[in-house]
Amino acid sequence: MRPKNANAMYGVGIALLSVYVFWGGTYVGMKLAIETMPPFLMAGVRFFTAGVVLYVISRLSGAKRPSGREWRSSAIVGALLLLGGNGMVAWSEQRVSSSIASLIVAAVPVWMMLFGWFGRGGKRPNTGIIAGIVLGLLGIAVLVLQPGKESGTATDMIGIITLLAASLSWAAGSMYSRSAQMPDSPLMSTAAQMLTGGVLLIVFSYFTGDWSKLDIPSISLRSYTALGYLIIFGSIVGYTAYIWLLKNADPTLVSTYAFVNPVVAVFLGWLLAGEQLTVNTLTAAVIIIAAVVLVTIFRSRPQKTATQAALDIQNQQQSIH
Repeated sequence: MRPKNANAMYGVGIALLSVYVFWGGTYVGMKLAIETMPPFLMAGVRFFTAGVVLYVISRLSGAKRPSGREWRSSAIVGALLLLGGNGMVAWSEQRVSSSIASLIVAAVPVWMMLFGWFGRGGKRPNTGIIAGIVLGLLGIAVLVLQPGKESGTATDMIGIITLLAASLSWAAGSMYSRSAQMPDSPLMSTAAQMLTGGVLLIVFSYFTGDWSKLDIPSISLRSYTALGYLIIFGSIVGYTAYIWLLKNADPTLVSTYAFVNPVVAVFLGWLLAGEQLTVNTLTAAVIIIAAVVLVTIFRSRPQKTATQAALDIQNQQQSIH
């Protein structure tokens, strides 16, 4: 659906800017929050609080309470997206810069295309998507093979591997959510995922030792401010704007957040967290963003099923002989 008048166009512009900036800022937000807060516990408080707010808003808007099956599906999605995805990103930012984190997570569309390709009844990507996948892997290789130091924090292999695992978990959760039975209301669906994911993060944080590391008097104002930003602007305002855009703007336009967010994240990491913009990071940024652009542009084009692709390859081989 496209905006019909100037007011709608302004609304789309404001909502899109909100998603660009607020979601792009969540990476440096997490970096600042975990300066004096344990990562998994911080993420749990963030999503549980945001989930409560969205749940109340959804109910006041007339949304139905989730059924037992919907709660179960929400918990699975919350575990994959928020515990396995966002939680591990927050933990990894103890070891890598927010810029590196945003760039590796930006490659999620690449993993989703690979999952779709190799999954049951998967479709063979077209040439543009294959080029995007190769570029995405190349961009990650630039970060992995030539690690540097940024803001005094070593970009080590453990942090990068954790980010890759988080990206795979996020991609798997996104794929699962497509077929899972979720609440009809997008806001209620998000609220249920945040509530269950938040609870899982809080429980998991106990076993990682986050509770024993929690020292409330030593939590800085900067970390509290960052947590407030993550709850209000990252989870509530940003996602609400995203849901509105899905109903009022061209999906292709909305999807551009995937390659704008890392640009914003890299800039804000430099501006607010003092992270250095190394040649290595900037090169990887260009490569990965180009990969996401290719995947985003070409994924809407018709693709052959894996079976048909195999037959085509076989026919080509026969014609060559």
